[in-house]
Amino acid sequence: MAEVVWTPDEETLERANVVRLLRRHGLGSYWELVRRSQDDPAWFWAAAIEDLGVEFSRPWERVYDDSRGPEWTTWFVGATLSIARNCVHRWAERTPERVAAVFAGEDGSRRESTFAELSQDVTRLAEGLVRLGVEPGDRVAVYLPMCPEVAVASHACAHIGAVQVPLFSGFAAPAVQERLRDSEAKVVITADYSLRRGSRLPMRETVEEAAREAASVEHVVTWSRDEGWGEIVDESPGELPPLEVDAEHPYLLTYTSGTTGRPKGILHVQGGFLVSIAREVAYQADAHPEDVIHFATDMGWIMGPWTVVGGGALGCTLVFAEGAPDRPADRLWRLVERERVSVLGLSPTLVRALIHHGVPETDLSSLRTIVTTGEPWNPDPYRWLFEHVGGGRRPIINCSGGTEVAACFLSPTPAIPIKACSLGGPALGMAMDVVDADGRSLVGTGEVGELVCRRPFPGMTRGFWRDPERYLDTYWRRFPGVWVHGDWASVDEDGYWFLHGRSDDTLNIAGKRIGPAEIESAAVAHAAVAEAAAVGVPHEVKGEVAWVFCVLAPGYEPSEELAAEVSERAAAELGRAFRPDRVVFVPGLPKTRSAKIVRRAVKATALGKDPGDLSSVENPEALEAIARAV
Repeated sequence: MAEVVWTPDEETLERANVVRLLRRHGLGSYWELVRRSQDDPAWFWAAAIEDLGVEFSRPWERVYDDSRGPEWTTWFVGATLSIARNCVHRWAERTPERVAAVFAGEDGSRRESTFAELSQDVTRLAEGLVRLGVEPGDRVAVYLPMCPEVAVASHACAHIGAVQVPLFSGFAAPAVQERLRDSEAKVVITADYSLRRGSRLPMRETVEEAAREAASVEHVVTWSRDEGWGEIVDESPGELPPLEVDAEHPYLLTYTSGTTGRPKGILHVQGGFLVSIAREVAYQADAHPEDVIHFATDMGWIMGPWTVVGGGALGCTLVFAEGAPDRPADRLWRLVERERVSVLGLSPTLVRALIHHGVPETDLSSLRTIVTTGEPWNPDPYRWLFEHVGGGRRPIINCSGGTEVAACFLSPTPAIPIKACSLGGPALGMAMDVVDADGRSLVGTGEVGELVCRRPFPGMTRGFWRDPERYLDTYWRRFPGVWVHGDWASVDEDGYWFLHGRSDDTLNIAGKRIGPAEIESAAVAHAAVAEAAAVGVPHEVKGEVAWVFCVLAPGYEPSEELAAEVSERAAAELGRAFRPDRVVFVPGLPKTRSAKIVRRAVKATALGKDPGDLSSVENPEALEAIARAV
């Protein structure tokens, strides 16, 4: 059983935003607050908005309306607001000289913007978009490297009620084109070029190629690294007030990769997205206005908008880093030291990639909280992050949600004890459960089951773009009225929640079900293995067996003897029934820019099948090596 590695001290508790909230309402404990937030969502979300100071220009008539069923619940009925005002303009009025954004270029360049400067940039770009004919509800695609201009573009869209369509900055032209066509984007905002792993990526050229076959695109707006925005901003006076829109006004259309080459367009709205993200960054990550936040991410992953909106809503300083976080290997730690980052976000896969380089002699004393997400943890890398990066004195806020959720389903907070690799429990306002195949709750049994949410919540997608049936099929029709998320989860005897991988990734070996993360953890526990991806392949006797694709740590060479050692190590930890049938050494695993391993592509390649949509995979050549290895 996992051990408690973090227990908050009095200083942490006195500082915690969530402790302020529960005391404000006379609640005796965090878990009492969680229960009340689940049982009385109307009370909780109103209380959170008041506590956090989220501003609505017109108050709501009802907190939520589920008259069309839970699948189509709307929130803050009748209210109006502006995300741009909440995240930028009000801070420019109150703290104009405070640093709002910092840019760390891969070439070593650095610059910063105050809230006053960011507000002016947002307003002037918004005015430029209006001159180009962009109206409320129009889609504006954003294809930029991670720099403050992604926040400018994002908030400029919100300023005028346009719907932003963030695109992974590493997409090739066909992937950009597909999303431009599907969203019917009127304008694309891009950069002349970006830097990634020492290479110059021609972003403007990529957009021009994509736009040739995207009839809806009328204009391409380019931010130049050397000359800025140019005429689109230079001709703008910076006087246009932000448009106050209905809480249900569309805000964000973002795409997730599909298994069949057909990405899903996820639609979010201004009210629900702002409130959900602000709640998470404030109560789960415990960020404060004086914090400096850096998340190793991209706007094409939900953690990009999470940072821009959540950190912005709290008035934090945001650090944007162009390029790869591991080039050079110590780049991330040097960034934390130089910018005095206090809230750091990264994925478990990125940690596993960095662990063998170690942490250099850097000053990480500014760190207060580490946020992780993307996939289940392995014990050894988790412990390394906690001890070597966090010094055993900073909590790891391991959270899990998804693009469709906007924020998290499960998350601890620094104000509670945390077990290694756990997700604490349900995040505030989330009515979570773990159920068996018949929908019966397994909480308290320790058994692994499907993670579900029994009530709607403000941050949930308002459906898949122009495909409501696919949305209902994906989440709502297995157990009517219950959101089935597609993750395996369990709750231990002490009430701590754990994830075990995607339920569609689950291996069924001789009738025994196991998540790939457990097999991968056993493999990574061997000193020779830096990373691993476990997939199930058909077997005529057992039905399915595990193949594990491993990336070796520096100093080790592949051999049959080493493969046998890794296999035996997994058998020793999991039992002989789960001994991998094959251990395959490969030079790399396919990953997104946010460092998530794309297991479905590994499995399809191993089986000689179409791997589906690979547009978000940064290193597709890894699949070629896997194909050769099998």
